[in-house]
Amino acid sequence: MNKKIVHDALILFAFTVVLGLLLAVVYDITKEPIAQVNYEKEQAAYRNVFPDADSFEEYADFNEEEAAALMTENGYSDDIESVQVAKDADGNALGYVITVTAKDASQSTITFSVGIQNDGTVNGYSITSIAETPGLGMKAQEEEFYSQFEGKNVDSFTVVKAEPAADNEIESISGSTITSRAMANGVNACLTYFRDVLGGAVNE
Repeated sequence: MNKKIVHDALILFAFTVVLGLLLAVVYDITKEPIAQVNYEKEQAAYRNVFPDADSFEEYADFNEEEAAALMTENGYSDDIESVQVAKDADGNALGYVITVTAKDASQSTITFSVGIQNDGTVNGYSITSIAETPGLGMKAQEEEFYSQFEGKNVDSFTVVKAEPAADNEIESISGSTITSRAMANGVNACLTYFRDVLGGAVNE
């Protein structure tokens, strides 16, 4: 009886070791391709919100903890994930691309990049991760909604259920006010970071 238990335990241990080694090999094989896919996805999002930029360089002074403290201080639950400086072919800074994760959507978090010009004008946003309800919150990816943010230079955006009467008003997606507000709050969080940390202009 005891010998059988020991025997079975040894087999299980050997199986676990082999499985672990196989998982490690698979991870090593897939790590670089996955990283490349994520990189290309991010670059595509940057280009979507800054089509005039020739390149994007990581903002050297970005500090995740300081960004989190700033969000909390201003009442946002959003996370600023990264900041890129958008540059033209001559290396001149055109503005920033700020990537944010909104945590107050209806189904899950939404990660997207926001392009902001030197003067604070919002170019728009590009979503890289979303899992909202099809036909409702997923419409945040559609031009009818996201185009409302484009070319606007305002302190912050607010969501309304009627036709907008001012530049800072965004008409809510029908039946999906929560997602609409999550997107507006995310853009507002980026504008807050732009003004408070970046000084409202590119400091190069």
